[in-house]
Amino acid sequence: MNRVIAEDPSKRTTLILGGHDFEGISDLVVKPIETKAPKWWHIALAFSFSLLMLLLSMIGFLIWEGVGVWGLNNPVSWGFAIVNFVFWVGIGHAGTLISAILFLFRQKWRTSVNRFAEAMTIFAVMTAALFPAIHVGRAWNAYWLFPYPNQRQLWQNFKSPLMWDVFAVSTYFSVSTIFFYIGLIPDIASVRDRTRGVVHQIYKTMAVGWRGTDRQWRHYMAAYGFFAAFATPLVLSVHSVVSWDFAMAQTMGWHSTLFPPYFVAGAIFSGCAMVITLMLPLSVMFDWDIGPDGKRVTNEHDKYEKDVYIGVWHLESLAKMCLLTGGILTYAYGVEHYIAWYSDNPYEWGIFEYRLYGEYDWVFMMMVFCNCLAPLVWWKKSWRRNYTILFIVSLIINVGMWFERYNIIASALAHQYDPAAWTLYTPNWVEWGIMAGSFGWFFVWFLLFIRVMPSVAIAEIKELVRPPLKSDEEVA
Repeated sequence: MNRVIAEDPSKRTTLILGGHDFEGISDLVVKPIETKAPKWWHIALAFSFSLLMLLLSMIGFLIWEGVGVWGLNNPVSWGFAIVNFVFWVGIGHAGTLISAILFLFRQKWRTSVNRFAEAMTIFAVMTAALFPAIHVGRAWNAYWLFPYPNQRQLWQNFKSPLMWDVFAVSTYFSVSTIFFYIGLIPDIASVRDRTRGVVHQIYKTMAVGWRGTDRQWRHYMAAYGFFAAFATPLVLSVHSVVSWDFAMAQTMGWHSTLFPPYFVAGAIFSGCAMVITLMLPLSVMFDWDIGPDGKRVTNEHDKYEKDVYIGVWHLESLAKMCLLTGGILTYAYGVEHYIAWYSDNPYEWGIFEYRLYGEYDWVFMMMVFCNCLAPLVWWKKSWRRNYTILFIVSLIINVGMWFERYNIIASALAHQYDPAAWTLYTPNWVEWGIMAGSFGWFFVWFLLFIRVMPSVAIAEIKELVRPPLKSDEEVA
């Protein structure tokens, strides 16, 4: 019989090495909360707040004057409001993907990035919710849109398929928020134990009596696993519902069954790129990519690449996910054009010819370059692990996904059945101001978050650290 040799626990390979201990992890992760805010944070917050004030002023002007101040026309009745809505909803998808799906598959590299992704999800969905509210026009009469049963002698009071978005996005936001908060509870307790006074009382209330007992951890893992499994279908369903707004219409260029998987892949693609865009500079500014030898870990040959909280290993994993979803997106672009050509419908193919050779051809070219060509540089490993290239390409992807939404909406509405109604859509200064202000709204929330909450999951990072073992002398 073969003898079974027990594994020596002192020789196990772990994911966080290099002498990191539990106290050191807490000190470094909580550093942005306990220390004075750096100068760059104040500058970023001031700039974001100025954009937020621009957003509020533009919305006030819009409500006062009406949607006629936008550059919309007939037949282009959808413009920047819907473009930005679909863009921000897509940005919010990577959070649930990284947190829920990768948790169920026990992917350890998610432990350092899931908190960023979850926070980004919450704030992106909050930003997206602004646009349907202002797009309806008379916002004070928005209650007419809700399907009250047999109210005001109306049955059923369904005014538009856009109501599907209300239910889908609100459900996604609610589940994501609960999932986000449950994951925060052990880390909030860690911050609570390091604070005093009024701040201590606030964190104490938010920690809901967490003490880290065995019973609490069992309930915590059960709840976290349940919401992870519950949130996983939402990744596929929510953006599919958003795509149905287009697919249910008879508009040429929209009426396609390809839209649900096409939109889901694009949402994951843009969301992962946004996580890289946000996480990379913060990891450098807060020294989360410093190895145990005190040096920044950025090259592929460094033996400490898995020893840091957020480093090249985590960013490279996100880049690989972008490569996968970007390939799916490129394939969808090709299939979409092939189906339009093969249908032999002159109206359907006319839309795609218009996108290729018409007034919006530059939008299409920007979309193809940013989403299909630019990510290809990540196929080279050394470029995929270069911080500068990672950051630039992630920004390009975010720009390209915005152009994709603009290409779908503006070109299709501007070039429909009646040639006499063909027109161009040109956004004006109010729409540009609202779009710029939406970024201010998002970054104000995000910047405040990194100053009051742990941006990296402390409890999950500690799970990857090998606990200290007693020496033979101590045991004796």
